Formats: sequence, structure tokens, C-alpha cells
Amino acid sequence: MALTRSEFVDDVAGEIDDIMSMIYVLLALSVLIAVMGIANTISLSVFERRRELGLLRAVGQVRGQTRSMIRWEAAVISAFGTACGVAVGLIAGWGLVRTLSGDGVLTTFSVPATELAVIALVGAAVGVLAGARPARRAARMPVLEALAR
Repeated sequence: MALTRSEFVDDVAGEIDDIMSMIYVLLALSVLIAVMGIANTISLSVFERRRELGLLRAVGQVRGQTRSMIRWEAAVISAFGTACGVAVGLIAGWGLVRTLSGDGVLTTFSVPATELAVIALVGAAVGVLAGARPARRAARMPVLEALAR
């Protein structure tokens, strides 16, 4: 069946939209895996730093400050991971466009600034959410028990 130029463009655009939807689903799965990884890392950090956290609490740090400290640690880890992922993605996208530009398939490289900003904000927010449970556990740790271990 022959297609007009506009029908062909619409058909190809629909295929690209399907591919982009699949990429966003894979991105969501990678964020889920990252949340579990950050939560695991922060949990191990809290477990290994029991004495330090107990000492901080013994010298006057309140539970809210402990929770905040752990949540900020998780936010920094996730922000760094998100920044590295965005940088690698941009470099890989640029390289792909540069490679395919010789064939005339792709000719321009454009950065979707709005989408990248949303991804960066979601990455930082996800870190705070991933660190919430370990932060709560660290704040509830009995001071004397933490110092005794």
C-alpha cells in the first residue's frame, strides 16, 4: 500500500513515539532499581556507623537532625548518580547522532532541557524517599546501645 509523504511521516513518528515510550518505561525501571540500591547503601551506612551516630546523639544531636543528615546523604548520592547518568546519556546520544549523520539518517543533535531537568529533580527526590526508612531507623537507635557496639 502506497503512502503519501504526510502519512509516511505520521507512521514513522508513531513508531518513534512507541520507542520513546519503551525508553521511558526502562527509565522508570532503572529508577526503581536505583531506589533499592540507594536504600541498601544507606542502610549499610547506618549499620556501619552505629557508633558514630550514637556519639553524635550523645553529644546533643536530636533525632530530627539525624534523620536530616541521613536523608541529605541519600539525596547527594542520588543527585550524583543522576548527574552521571544524564552526562553519559548526553555523550552517548551525541556520539550516536554524530555516527549516523554521515549516512544522512540523523543530522541534528538537540538536548531536551525540560525533560532532563525533570529527570534530575525526580532523581534527587527519589534519593530523599529512598533514604527515609534508613534515616528513621538511625534516629530511633538507642544511644547507649549504639555506643556499646
